[in-house]
Amino acid sequence: MKSISDAEWEVMRVIWTFKETTSKEIIAVLSPKKEWSTSTIKTLLARLVEKGLVTSYRQGKHYIYSPLISEEEAQYSELKKSFARICQKKHAGLLLQLLDETLMTNDDLQTFSKKLAQKKQNTVEEVYCNCVPGQCLCMHHRKES
Repeated sequence: MKSISDAEWEVMRVIWTFKETTSKEIIAVLSPKKEWSTSTIKTLLARLVEKGLVTSYRQGKHYIYSPLISEEEAQYSELKKSFARICQKKHAGLLLQLLDETLMTNDDLQTFSKKLAQKKQNTVEEVYCNCVPGQCLCMHHRKES
């Protein structure tokens, strides 16, 4: 999936919510939060169409925009990109930090508990550093051993 800028992400959230929408509706939703002009919104929409993340068709005077990627797929892709830039030895610690900061229901906790029980069956002895030598301390230390 092509990268989505922060501004494009704001527009995508509206498109995901409405399923089909116009630039006018996007402006109405975002105007309390952003002071973007109509041309800014249209530029962002054109970029999203160019990236293949949104489709559009003309209906009368207006263009109707629809997502070509689900919100869940985009969120997961963004998280994977972020984690790919971080030493995999640090992933579990980061997930624990996120867990501490994430509001959850009892149902969410039950889902996590089940997933952890399943994960317990697929543990590894050690998580290895996936960085290039010199990118992190753990790889540097591993190289010296």
